[in-house]
Amino acid sequence: MNDLQVAIYARVSCEQQSEARTIESQVSELRAYVHTQGLSLPKEHEFIDNGYSGATLIRPALERLRDVAAAGGIDRLYVLCPDRFARNYAHQVLLLEEFLRAGVEVNFLNREVGQTPEDHLLLQVQGMISEYERAKIMERSRRGKRHAAQVGMVSVLSAAPYGYRYIGKHEGAGEARFDILLEEARVVRQIFSWVGHDRCSIGEVCRRLTVAKEQTRTGKTVWDRKTVCDMLKNPAYKGMAAFGKTSVEPLRPRLRAQRGRLMQPKRAVSTQEVSPEQWMSIPVPALISEDLFESVQEQLQENRQRARIGKRGARYLLQGLLVCGCCGYAYYGKAISPAARKGHERAYAYYRCIGSDAYRFGGERLCWNKQLRTDLVDEAVWLEVCRLLVDPTRLAHEYRQQVQTAQVAPELKGLQTNLGRLRQGIARLIDSYAEGVIDKTEFDPRITRMRERVRQLEEQVQQIQDQESLEQELQVIIGRLETFSTKVNQGLHNADWLTRREMIRTLVKRVEIDQEKVNVVFRISPNTPSNPSDSRPQNLQHCRRREYPALGVPL
Repeated sequence: MNDLQVAIYARVSCEQQSEARTIESQVSELRAYVHTQGLSLPKEHEFIDNGYSGATLIRPALERLRDVAAAGGIDRLYVLCPDRFARNYAHQVLLLEEFLRAGVEVNFLNREVGQTPEDHLLLQVQGMISEYERAKIMERSRRGKRHAAQVGMVSVLSAAPYGYRYIGKHEGAGEARFDILLEEARVVRQIFSWVGHDRCSIGEVCRRLTVAKEQTRTGKTVWDRKTVCDMLKNPAYKGMAAFGKTSVEPLRPRLRAQRGRLMQPKRAVSTQEVSPEQWMSIPVPALISEDLFESVQEQLQENRQRARIGKRGARYLLQGLLVCGCCGYAYYGKAISPAARKGHERAYAYYRCIGSDAYRFGGERLCWNKQLRTDLVDEAVWLEVCRLLVDPTRLAHEYRQQVQTAQVAPELKGLQTNLGRLRQGIARLIDSYAEGVIDKTEFDPRITRMRERVRQLEEQVQQIQDQESLEQELQVIIGRLETFSTKVNQGLHNADWLTRREMIRTLVKRVEIDQEKVNVVFRISPNTPSNPSDSRPQNLQHCRRREYPALGVPL
């Protein structure tokens, strides 16, 4: 028993549960149960997902657990209950079947998993009830919050804007409220007075606040324009806080992951703004008069009409794809100011790292990476994309190698026969051990070797099946590559700006800007040279100056 590789898995759904340390009760109970079984639990076999929803299977600890189980590093897994695996019944079945194929025995502390039809039926019913319970909880929570907002309860807001302090139910004798912070309220009244009476712009307000050394809620003395703009639009300052300003929808596809965040967030949802007509108002203490608030809204509308800024949209070819290789922040397009142009027309702008803007970070610059001319970077990346599209022999070479590998692979039928014999042998070995024919010292090493052999054969069978399906598909692809290349050659040079942008966003995963080079990361890995006799390196991942002599300047 001590030779068994044991692991545990625990999960909580939201950040509030994570902060309340409810995950520790699960882990403690699982550790205690493993200890009572006389088993050892390594620290690296404790897989814990803090604050991750059970509605998605993409969770860091669960991903590591599945990888370790597939590699044969776990014999037995302990979980508190099935809904800690997933709230969706289909996801529960998928995980259980996956662990079963990997030879992992899954044990739930609240019930044992048997092999009878009745046990499977009970597990299915529990999974469907968990899924139904999650949907009902979300619906009741939504309806409860809407009802509380309609009757004017401040508790549904759960946080207060600048100028207020939120008092919860426990501190407020059973009723939540907003308390006015006098120092912050003075700053709020001053901001509204500057815009409503003095007709100042948001930029001028930020400059005045910075000169006066007024502190934000986080203690900074440099104010961001977005912060001031949100304050001027917040109806809570006139005494009517808004609930329901945003709504939640399924996660939208992302072009790339944000800095310091995973591609798949903890909550697989996206947030979108709701029109003000659908907001629900909750009475709170007012800091300014309603007339002053309306005057500010009129001034903001007038500022928008007079601003000589066009509608934002797709203005640059590589917008959203550029990432700084030094600090990890994104690059954005910045037009040349009239003073910098010195009266000359410029057909280009500059890509600039967000981390190099000191005003975004309290007056301190975080990154010193270079800014790049848009026309040079756009042309370099487009040439790399064209080089990939007009040379399909590179992809064909990869396809043919995979087809040849599939042809020389062992026969699938023979592997399946050996796999069936091994499984029968495992069943007979278990029966012999149960009947006392062999003892434990002889049983453990033999069952371990047989399970390892079964795992290896299953991997080989799966690889062959994948290769056979790939072979049929690749034969069709190889026959169409030349036709594809001809059509691409005819249209690449005449492609307009929107077509180029869509093709780049389809093929390029991201473009990393380093101090001395531009690294283009494709969604595929075309690293096989099209001509074996060509000794020059053809690494599409690097855009160097020597590969673009026509540009004349380093990127």
